[in-house]
Amino acid sequence: MLILDALGVSNSSFLFHDKQLEEFTRMSENNFDIQSPPCVLCGWTDNCPEKYGEKRTYVEYNLTLHNYCLLMSSGIWQRGEENEGVDGFLIEDIRKEVNRAARLMCNICRKKGASIGCVAPKCKRSYHFPCGLQKECVFQFMEDFRSYCWEHKPVQIFSDKESREPSQCTICLDLVEHLPLYSVLRSPCCKNTWFHRECLQYQALSAGIFFFRCAVCNNKDKFQKEMLRMGIHIPEKDASWELEDNAYQDLLQCYQHCDIRRCLCKNGRDYNKPDSKWEIKRCQSCGSRGTHLACSSIKSWEQNWECVECRSIFAKGKYSKRKKHSLAPSEKMDGTTCLLEEPSPKLPRQSPGSQRNCLLQSPKIICQNNLSPCSLLELPTSNRVAMSLSPLMSNRNCSLRKKHLRMQRKEASNILKELKQQINTKTTRLNINTENIWKSALKGFRQRNFRPTNTIEVKFTNCKNRVKTDSFTGSKHLFFHLLMLHIQNSSLFEGSSAKNLSVDPQALKENLYFEAGKMIAVSLVHGGPSPGFFSKILFDCLVYGPENVKPNLDDVADAGVAQTIKKIKYSESLSSLQSTVHDCYDFLAAAGCLRPITSLRDKDMLVNDLLIHHVIKRIISPLESFRQGLKTLGLLEKMEMHPDAFSSLFCHKPENLSAEALCDLFTIHSSTDVNKVGAADFWMGYLQDVESGESVVTLQDILFFVTGCSSIPPIGFDPEPTIKFLPVHYPIGNRLLNCLELPITRTYENFKNKMEFTIRNTLRGEKE
Repeated sequence: MLILDALGVSNSSFLFHDKQLEEFTRMSENNFDIQSPPCVLCGWTDNCPEKYGEKRTYVEYNLTLHNYCLLMSSGIWQRGEENEGVDGFLIEDIRKEVNRAARLMCNICRKKGASIGCVAPKCKRSYHFPCGLQKECVFQFMEDFRSYCWEHKPVQIFSDKESREPSQCTICLDLVEHLPLYSVLRSPCCKNTWFHRECLQYQALSAGIFFFRCAVCNNKDKFQKEMLRMGIHIPEKDASWELEDNAYQDLLQCYQHCDIRRCLCKNGRDYNKPDSKWEIKRCQSCGSRGTHLACSSIKSWEQNWECVECRSIFAKGKYSKRKKHSLAPSEKMDGTTCLLEEPSPKLPRQSPGSQRNCLLQSPKIICQNNLSPCSLLELPTSNRVAMSLSPLMSNRNCSLRKKHLRMQRKEASNILKELKQQINTKTTRLNINTENIWKSALKGFRQRNFRPTNTIEVKFTNCKNRVKTDSFTGSKHLFFHLLMLHIQNSSLFEGSSAKNLSVDPQALKENLYFEAGKMIAVSLVHGGPSPGFFSKILFDCLVYGPENVKPNLDDVADAGVAQTIKKIKYSESLSSLQSTVHDCYDFLAAAGCLRPITSLRDKDMLVNDLLIHHVIKRIISPLESFRQGLKTLGLLEKMEMHPDAFSSLFCHKPENLSAEALCDLFTIHSSTDVNKVGAADFWMGYLQDVESGESVVTLQDILFFVTGCSSIPPIGFDPEPTIKFLPVHYPIGNRLLNCLELPITRTYENFKNKMEFTIRNTLRGEKE
């Protein structure tokens, strides 16, 4: 039944009486949901403020209206004050407008009640507001609130020279086609910047007229004018984030937290006692990091202090390749004492030439009757394991390099844990087909509801035993492991082991470089493995910028190109150089490196131009797209602040799993009785046997048995792996808690047999 028939409006009188309103109310109670009456102008019951404006019912007037339907109606004006009628629209005017629309048929749905007309000259089309939206009409929420039908609506003019390749919407980060469509809008102030109409409308409703502006260049006036012309409604209100209660309460508080890695204060990092060594001093540059005076060896409050991030920013000079070395606490940087170095642990210092006899130190042990960690020196002599140093570790230089790399990875792990604090509890499920890992991962990352800050849950869709696979805590780690392998061997990269970006036109068109960078960032923050295959030149371009990097011949991945550059570089006479340049004329012309050769010294500049072109300039577009992807979750910003730490993850393969690494990974929750039996000795001795090949299982098997992961992710495990010695018959691996429950045995042989039997059969069953 038509709304106008329910109102009792006749075609001859078009009058709207109170009795007819009462009749409408009575009929609506029988035919409609009383909580959702229809709008008297469009007849729709939908309540969608983003599309139709706020839907309000005025009981005293027996009226229900969509705000946009009222604003865009052609035959009504605000003749009253803001507090009169409905936002200045008088009730009698609204009723007259309903009667006027009763004789107008909608050119879209063919029903009466069309209160909106096209303002184009000689156009007599009328329609309801919701019908106009469906037909892609344009409604201008400014000045006289004009409306244009689908034929006369304003459009944006595109030049034929402009690129038609899809780009990224800077609001939702999905791809947007460069086509003259209603659903697509181009920024008037930024060249080649495109948005989805729906994304712009949601942003405008949230930001309001005071904060709605171009998301790229921050232009406000020109951007708003064009968006209003194209039908984006910008409400005259403050931004939604400005209306939250106590939204900026944190800004009124001073930062009071010690951020030094090893805080020495027994009362905790938040303890602050003025005029003492436990007073917290903030960074003089940013004010968002702090330290106790004692934790950074600051003698007085007047002494300046800067955090690690600010020091890296204000470091003198631009990037230059130099030898890496760790600063001693006494060394100085730029004439200022390095206060960021933490106090070294109070342990006996060994001389460089002293013989080390202990490969595995006692693991972290927490006694049940004493909550403080028990150090190696506090344990009985029977609980220490003395083992000979492996031949590989006997090389002191190799040992120092590994130690330095381990420290860098630990620093990167702490930074990744900070980034992980962004992850919320809302879950996003990725359905992954292991036979086509890239396609299914790309589909999951591009789905509309995917957010990098959501917790990721992985489900393998092509597994025969889905129940077991879905219950795997390590399924997410397995997915990221397979994904990193695919990215490493894809057409996006070139080179053998240390890879640089390649130039794949199809990948550029499909924005795959951005997606690959985004996947690597998400993988690292969500607990996936490190890439480990980047070349040093690629990492330096990402971190320091391509303009600050100088490539060499080893950075050229193409063997043919490298051979040509070598011929030029090693020319011994001017004639041979000119002959080589003549033979390579097409090659040099394609690279844009043609230059007159008048002396033998010209070859150095020519070689430099060729290296810069083939290693850097050629991949500028993929590099920039890849950098944008790495910005996900703030990863690239941290890489720029801590280049040495993240170089250990991007440019170096993960360290092979060792007995020492597993020993340090697990924290033993033990009791005094267990210590007497020597359970910790059995555990460490078993790890050493496995590492030396005297066992049927591997260290990877042990880690997988407990955590579901075959390697230690850069960010570590959450929760941290623990060991409990309990009166159980066989070992139990709790992957939900990363807890290994070990049996208490009287002999080492019995302990070893139970470990091997359980781990071997459990993993064999899972593989089958």
